[in-house]
Amino acid sequence: MTTLAVLLKSYRGDVEYARRMISSFDSFNADDLPLYVVVPDDDVALFATMTSDNMTVLSEDVFAQHLVKEPVHGLRAGYINQEIVKLAFAELGLAQNYWCVDSDAEFIRPFGRADFMYDEVTPYQVLVEDRDLMVEPRYFREYWQERHATLQLIAREIGLDDRVILTCHGHQVFSSDVLRAFREDFLEPRGWTYIDALRIAPYEFSWYNLWLQKSQVIPIHAREPWVKVFHHEGNHFEAILRQVRVADLARAYIAVVVNSNYSRDMGLLDLRASKPAALAPYLSYRELGQLLRAKISDTWRRRRP
Repeated sequence: MTTLAVLLKSYRGDVEYARRMISSFDSFNADDLPLYVVVPDDDVALFATMTSDNMTVLSEDVFAQHLVKEPVHGLRAGYINQEIVKLAFAELGLAQNYWCVDSDAEFIRPFGRADFMYDEVTPYQVLVEDRDLMVEPRYFREYWQERHATLQLIAREIGLDDRVILTCHGHQVFSSDVLRAFREDFLEPRGWTYIDALRIAPYEFSWYNLWLQKSQVIPIHAREPWVKVFHHEGNHFEAILRQVRVADLARAYIAVVVNSNYSRDMGLLDLRASKPAALAPYLSYRELGQLLRAKISDTWRRRRP
């Protein structure tokens, strides 16, 4: 069993994102951390074509006893199954700790064990309030309120009595010890499976994070996220306008995600594109025409005597 590994749950529909992620992982994986890629059985051969010295491709069939075939909590089976795989991966005994990464992540600087581990055996944990998202009008309206109510529900189920809810959206280091205790001390006494927990609240990272804070199975050494996530187009659009470069992001983060939930129709966005090229996918031809007319009008106004 390795002390630290990286876990990617992906599928055919995200293959181009995964290809980019794995390529950047290989470029910046300073400590040769092992990468486990779990995909549906029909996709194993496709992902196996991606060459990486540190990568192992596994069929999600090894988790067949845990997986679902029908929607759960209004979410399609594939979405729920990727949450289950992240929780159940500890049962394989391959890694004492494993960092979950998304297909749409792109690494931007060298990283290694010291980024993720407080000491030889204890991982850091991302535990934050996400107040920056709370002030985003669109995010607050469309996601925050419902998500916050659901997190409070998880806390009540677990018995965590704390007014401050600390969790993360993803890219967490999962401790196998914490997950074993979650299964043996929380799920099994209730006759629950992973599916039962996700039926109540489909937030696998928050079930882990809040159980960790309740149980204190391992010492908690909190830090801020390793990955800069542009949750919606407004986040990314603003960064482009401010000309935040990859080198700027790399001062604080090891990777960047432009959320594919909204950007998928734009294809793989180039983090290193020029300002005009980066803005282009976000603007319609009509908006480009309006922008051009406004620019000409503004230039004419300023040049008039």
